[in-house]
Amino acid sequence: MTFPGSDTLWLGIGFAGQTLFFMRFFVQWIASERERRSVIPRAFWYFSLGGGVVLLAYAIRRADPVFIIGQATGLLIYGRNLYFVAGRSRPAAETAGVSRGIER
Repeated sequence: MTFPGSDTLWLGIGFAGQTLFFMRFFVQWIASERERRSVIPRAFWYFSLGGGVVLLAYAIRRADPVFIIGQATGLLIYGRNLYFVAGRSRPAAETAGVSRGIER
């Protein structure tokens, strides 16, 4: 069942998700400019996750299987990267001797 104005509402939700998704690039660009090297701050992954969730809801509403699979896959990657970032924030005693890969 479609309610009056629901298409407009969902269009707004789609644009909100796209805005969140864009913000990740903006945050990454500013952080990299400040450090004069490529940096991926934690906020990048939070914006990725937030934008991905909203865009996935929009894709489901539009019943677009290509968009749904793309966003769902991205959510797994963003979640996994946040898991890695959280692991880096543990006290040094917990992570001593563990290779943590690229910093930031």
